Order: sequence, then structure tokens, then C-alpha cells
Amino acid sequence: MLKALLLENLHPDAARLLASRGIEVVTRTGALDEDELIEALAGVHIIGIRSKTQLTERVISSASSLAVIGAFCIGTNQIDLQAAANRGIAVFNAPFSNTRSVVEIAISNMISLVRRQPTFDKDMHAGIWNKSAIGAHEVRGKTLGIVGYGNIGTQLSVLAENLGMSVVFYDIAEKLALGNARKAESLDDLLKQADVVTLHVDGRKSNRGIFGEEHFAAMKPGAVFMNLSRGFVVDVDALASALQTGHLSGAAVDVFPTEPKRKGDPFTSPLQGLPNVILSPHTAGSTEEAQEAIGQFVSHKILDYLSTGSTTLSVNLPNLALEQSTGAARIAYLHRNTPGVLARVNNILAEHGENIEGQLLATRGDLGYVVTDIGSSIEPETVAALEAIEQTVRLRVLKGTTR
Repeated sequence: MLKALLLENLHPDAARLLASRGIEVVTRTGALDEDELIEALAGVHIIGIRSKTQLTERVISSASSLAVIGAFCIGTNQIDLQAAANRGIAVFNAPFSNTRSVVEIAISNMISLVRRQPTFDKDMHAGIWNKSAIGAHEVRGKTLGIVGYGNIGTQLSVLAENLGMSVVFYDIAEKLALGNARKAESLDDLLKQADVVTLHVDGRKSNRGIFGEEHFAAMKPGAVFMNLSRGFVVDVDALASALQTGHLSGAAVDVFPTEPKRKGDPFTSPLQGLPNVILSPHTAGSTEEAQEAIGQFVSHKILDYLSTGSTTLSVNLPNLALEQSTGAARIAYLHRNTPGVLARVNNILAEHGENIEGQLLATRGDLGYVVTDIGSSIEPETVAALEAIEQTVRLRVLKGTTR
């Protein structure tokens, strides 16, 4: 029986879907540290995590039974993807399932900050009636600067235009502008124009510390700043300073360089207590609708991989879209991508009298993935011969591949 370990309060649908396929499911709240993970992963074939759990090379190399990792979130920078690929462990994430949730909170935070709602709210709770229009503005007619024009940035761009805003964006990759959005020539160009600057970049290592003191200084006086992407991309001390001096009029931050691992753990930040600042505990994508969609999407990807060998949307293995087997057995063979491997695989199958009914091959960097359907049950001697190929990373024999 396959065993799954699900951490960090994943949506119940994840456990339900995996259990419906006969998989033993163990759920635990919160994240685990390296030593805890190594112990917990003994005999585990599937692990489901969110952003807090760090699957390092040490953890992955110690998990001898692990076959697939499900990141029930957008980012995968908490996983050593190369270490997983080297051991033939597929990684799947949910790149689109909570896009709308992040966009909605970005819109909400932006309007709240421009209208100074956090300040008014704090005053009212303190018993202070401060009815004043000073410093409160409409977003209509303002310019939104989006840094990172991917799935979230583009959808935010469209909705912001519907609010009457002008949109300018900056991305290191060439991106097609939607609606009337304009591409900035540089990040500095964007900062000079934008009344609101919002970050929606990914978790690649090169994005670490990309927004610091010089960038806040380049923003328009009285502008608003938002970071709903990754905590390590922003110098929060520099942000706090820009808010304290009044250069920026407000900020919304959902992600932080260091975040507690478990619900209820203490949290500290230099941004605490500052006026017109919205702080949230990495919940921009955490709506019930988004978590349900993520739980279902990633679980189905895991189940498809285990039953059919399909690696569609895997972030670290060659991608093959597969359905039910056309033969009696299916061989999913991950290998080092060197010349002649496919010929060796087929020669071994021929030598052992196995008839190939269908075959697909994909490569990704130094890895190759060939999936072969054969017309009869595969013999142990054939499996042993395939595993003996020096380029072998992982071989799985799939039978009864019903979705």
C-alpha cells in the first residue's frame, strides 16, 4: 500500500482524493524541520506540503521510498528540485489555482491603503473620531506599477484598468501587454510613474533582495507599496524606514523573509505598529475556494503520475501527457539523457520477447523519460535488465493504469 504524508493543513479534499485510491494518508499540522522530516518520511511514497516545509537535498536523499512531491501552492523554491529529479521524484505544484485570490486581495489592499482605511480603523478602535479627507484618495486615475507580469500580474492588470487606473508593468522576460497596459523600459522607469507599486515575482534565487533602499527612494513621494510574492525579495528594514520618514504613505505585506512554521507561533517584523500598513500572515492565496481548487488539482496530478506515468506540468521532470495503458503493462523509465539509451531499452525488450504497443519519449536537460506500453506482463528478468542500464535513474512498472 502506498503511503502519503500531508503537512501544513492542506484542504481535506487532498486527503479524501488520495484515500479514495487506496492510499494510506497521514496528516499533520504545521511544517517540520529537517530531522523531523527525515524521520516522518520513512516508508512514505507521497508528500504534500505548502510553502513552509523545506525539502532540502538532505531530506530528499534520505527519503528512500519517496516517489512524488505535491506542492499545494504556486511556488516551489522550498524544494530542491534538482535533488528530486536526480532521484526520479516528480514534483507538481498549482501554478494557477489561487491566482484570483491573490489578485482580489491586491485590489482590496490597494484601495484600503489609498483611502487610509487601516489608519481610520485603528483610530476608531482606540475611540478616536477622525473624520477627514486629508490623505484619502480614489484609485481611479492613479497609475499602478506591476513588477512581474505573469499569471497574477496580468489578471491584476485587467481588473485595475476596470477600476479606471493606468497600468505600467516591468518584467525581465518579454511579455505581451493586456488591454491598455504599457511596458516600462526599466524598473526605475516604472517607479517614477507609479502611485502604487506591487510585486508579483517568482521565487527564483536571483530575485533575492531585488527591492531595497534605492528602489524605495526612487518611488514617488506618497506612493503605496505592496508585496504579495516572496518575502526574501524585499529589504523590509528599508521599507520600514521609507514609511517612517513619510516618503511612502502606506504598505501591504503578506510575505516575510522569516516566517513562523506553525499557526500560533510568534511573529516579529520592523513593519509592526506603523500607520497605514496592512500585514497578513502569507494568506493572499488562502481562500477556501483557492485551497479547495489546489487540493483537487495537485492531488489529481499525483494520482495521474502514479497510475499512468503522466508528468504533465511537472516542474522538474520531462513532461509527457499520458492516459490509460494500451497494453498489459506500462514501463515508465527515467534516465540520464545520453545517446543510445532508447535503443538499449528497445533491444532489451526485444531480447526478452516483449512486444511494444506504444512508446513516448521526452527530454528535459540531462534527463530523459520514456514510457512504453507492452502487450504482456513484464517479466522480472526484463525489469532487472532495464534497471542495470548505467543511465537508469528510476524505473516503474505500471499495471492496470485506470484513471
